[in-house]
Amino acid sequence: MASEGVAELRDWLFLLMLCLTLLAEVLEIAAATGYDQEGDPVCPSVCRCDEDFIYCNDRGLSSIPPLPPSATVLYLQNNHIDNAGLPTSLERQLTIRVVYLYDNELDDFPMHLPPSLRELHLQDNNIRTLPRATLARMPLLEKLHLDDNSVSTVSIEDQAFVDNPRLRLLFLSRNHLSSIPSGLPASLEELRLDDNRISTIPTHAFRGLSSLRRLVLDGNLLANQRIADDTFSRLSNLTELSLVRNSLLTPPLNLPSTHLQRLSLQDNALIHIPRGSLDGMRRLQRLDLSGNNLTTLPRGLFKDLDNLGQLLVRGNPWHCGCNLRWLHDWLHARGNSITVRGLTCQGPDKVRDMALKDLTSQMEECEVPGIVAVGAGAGVGATGSETRDRGGGAEVGGVAASSTTLAPPQGSLFTLRSKRPGLGLPDSGLDYTLGSSGVGKSLALNVKPLTPDSIRVTWSVAQPTSSFRLSWLRLGTSAAMGSITETLVRGDRREYLLTSLHPRSSYIICMVPLAASSRGKGAMAGGNTDSDEAPVCAKAETSDPSQPDVGQEDNQDPEHMATLPLAGIIGGATAIVSLALIVAVFCWYRLRAGRLSSRDHYSRGSSRKSKHCNDYIESGTKKDTTILEIRGPGFQMTPMVTHQPLQPMPLREDYIIHTIFPSNGTGLYKGAHQVSNAGYGTNRGYREGGIPDIDYCYT
Repeated sequence: MASEGVAELRDWLFLLMLCLTLLAEVLEIAAATGYDQEGDPVCPSVCRCDEDFIYCNDRGLSSIPPLPPSATVLYLQNNHIDNAGLPTSLERQLTIRVVYLYDNELDDFPMHLPPSLRELHLQDNNIRTLPRATLARMPLLEKLHLDDNSVSTVSIEDQAFVDNPRLRLLFLSRNHLSSIPSGLPASLEELRLDDNRISTIPTHAFRGLSSLRRLVLDGNLLANQRIADDTFSRLSNLTELSLVRNSLLTPPLNLPSTHLQRLSLQDNALIHIPRGSLDGMRRLQRLDLSGNNLTTLPRGLFKDLDNLGQLLVRGNPWHCGCNLRWLHDWLHARGNSITVRGLTCQGPDKVRDMALKDLTSQMEECEVPGIVAVGAGAGVGATGSETRDRGGGAEVGGVAASSTTLAPPQGSLFTLRSKRPGLGLPDSGLDYTLGSSGVGKSLALNVKPLTPDSIRVTWSVAQPTSSFRLSWLRLGTSAAMGSITETLVRGDRREYLLTSLHPRSSYIICMVPLAASSRGKGAMAGGNTDSDEAPVCAKAETSDPSQPDVGQEDNQDPEHMATLPLAGIIGGATAIVSLALIVAVFCWYRLRAGRLSSRDHYSRGSSRKSKHCNDYIESGTKKDTTILEIRGPGFQMTPMVTHQPLQPMPLREDYIIHTIFPSNGTGLYKGAHQVSNAGYGTNRGYREGGIPDIDYCYT
């Protein structure tokens, strides 16, 4: 009985051990598959879990492993996950809020994402399309990052974001967009479209985006003529606008001003900023104008920028004359409340590489008497309001200052005036069917186009004057489409060059002499101002750059014409010397060729039996122990007795003459490094070539 009990106990123990082994195997398999005892997934073995954060990034995964039900943030970036690697069970994970899937191998917008998703990162994939149905599965989506993909304008389905009413941030940088996507949600607050191919922005591009606060359009193909006037005015709540690395010549019209805090216009082609471009921007804190072609800024440009804290203007060719006296005073008035970077003068030469803020002594010399300038809506010769100019130009009638040249004009230090479109042409009663010259009471004006973007202006006066006011007007398609630009020119000048003009454009250029003010040093006799004399006007038209400049010879300056005789003399002498050298070389060549031909003729034509010693001496065949190179059929002479001491020249010597036939007319000489083959052209293989081996003796 005892033995039977022991055997039964042993069997029970064996069964117990077997059950425990099977249970351990089951638990191990469950752990390997990511499920706990209740059948719920646990942290995948290839990932790292920190509470609700699942870190599966940089694991080389091609698919998403089973995830625990409590996961809220998934880090799946830098893997090899494609669209087939997204399980359908993922859309049942209703606790997931953020998914990082950037730098994977997705070709299409991922499906089966959980509807609870708030933030989705899909950068650095190859996504081409944005279907509306897929985006509609995520109605709570707030942030969508699609940078560095292959999305084009036509691949975004119409009204693709209509089912995403909470979308606040959309990044589409570095894609293939050629225009602003349509149908963007009204909830959008930040839109990044930098480094695309956007070249045109129509008026309706940002319609309905009243909540947009940050807009980035850097690195596109934007130019002023392809941006509608009211494009940005609809963005009333915009706080940051970035237009870096485009092709803008001036800031876009009607920029939003109420809430704008940061304006970035660096690395464009800005040559001028009209006064009024920054009006109303009382909250602007940072203005970046770096990397442009600005030489000056109009007076009053910063009149509303009371909160400006950063002004970045490096990389511009600033001309620090009296035209920037107002800016110098404005900077000193602001003191330490503003940080300025890059306001370094490039001209004039005496202040080159100096900071504008340090030119106090130079700016104190800019006090000039009042100037009569053109009032708003007045004609070119109309009397304007008299103002005192401390900055190199007059501020008249509230008209914005402008500049049409890249470099400062050649006249006095200046601030230029421009009429806004719609004010009408100056002096509407004037007949503008003008010629290239005009004559007034005391001034004769002549204009001549030089290049497609420049016009030369010359004039003469009957009596001296203190200065001239030069105005030029570009005519548009209608009488309301012109803009007047004017400057002051010193009284001792008699010519002026207008540059950086528009090709294929008509310009009316007017000039009027200005008399010295009674407050100046010594008023001129007569004391007449420009209001007493009508302006003299002429018309010129710039040429088409694609057409050759037919009249280039006519546009030469008198100084250049005066140098033509001297240039002709030098050129003629050079030609004669060159011709003489050519003739000399030709004659030398003919003489040398004649000598060679006569030498060959003598060798070939003379009878070998009738030759005597003096003939060979004349032809250069003096007795020598070396072989003679002859370029035609000739002779080789060798002494009959060799290896003997040098003896006085006997009266009689015997020679053996071998006929030498060069191969193909070439010389017989071979360098020491070359190996000669038996055959023609060698002095030991001519027998094999069929040449007679007959020795002739001559005494």
